[in-house]
Amino acid sequence: MNRLNLQAVMIDLDGTLVDTLGDFEVALNRALADLQVPTAPRTLIERSIGKGSEHLIRTVLKHQLALPEVAGRAQDLDPLFTPVWERYEHHYLSINGEFSKVFPGVMDGLEQLKAMGLPLACLTNKPISFTLPLIKDKGLAPYFAQVFGGDSFERKKPDPLPLLKTCEALQSSPARTLMVGDSSNDAQAADAAGCPVVLMTYGYNHGEPIRQTPARAWLDSLSQLQDLLKAP
Repeated sequence: MNRLNLQAVMIDLDGTLVDTLGDFEVALNRALADLQVPTAPRTLIERSIGKGSEHLIRTVLKHQLALPEVAGRAQDLDPLFTPVWERYEHHYLSINGEFSKVFPGVMDGLEQLKAMGLPLACLTNKPISFTLPLIKDKGLAPYFAQVFGGDSFERKKPDPLPLLKTCEALQSSPARTLMVGDSSNDAQAADAAGCPVVLMTYGYNHGEPIRQTPARAWLDSLSQLQDLLKAP
C-alpha cells in the first residue's frame, strides 16, 4: 500500500524523465538559421520550454526578431511562424533523442513504480510525433500504459483537461492519481484537476526556482519517489 493510496501515476517528459534541452536547441537553431534569423542562446530556449512547441517557437522568435541586427529588416512574427515551425519539425524529427539523455535515477524510479503495481502514463506538452520515437529510443516506452502529447487533447497543461483525460484512460480518480513534473505548468494543471503533485528539482521551470511552486514534495531524483510513497 502506498501512503497516498494511489491508483496510478502520470509523469511529464521534458525536464522530468529526459534532459531534452540539447534537442530543442539544435532543432530550433537550425530552423532559425534556415530562415536567416539569428540563432538563440541556450538560456532563452531553456526558460521557454514547457508550454508546447508553438509557445517555444513564438517566444524565441519574438525575442530574436527584436534584436538590433534584425529589427531593421522589418520582419513580422506571424508570417515567419509557419515556415519556422515546418523547419523546426523537420529538424527535430531528424535528430530526436540524439542530443538528449535520460536523467539519473529515472530508470530506477520507473522500475520501483512498476514493482508497486501502479499503472503509468507519460503526459507531456511535446507533440506526440516527437514523444513516441523519443521514449522508444530511450527505453522508456515499456513502462507506460498510456502516452499522450500536447496535441492529444484540445488543450495543453497548465489546463487540467489533459490530466483529467489521462485519468479517464488510466481508469483512476484524479485525487488518487499522482502528477510528477518539473514545472509550475504541471503543478497548476494538477491543482486544477484535483491531483496530488510531486516536482523534480532539476528540470526547466521557466527560469524560476521550482521550490517556490507548491507541491507534495520536491525530489532530486525519481528514485526517491518510492520512499516518499511508502513513508508512514
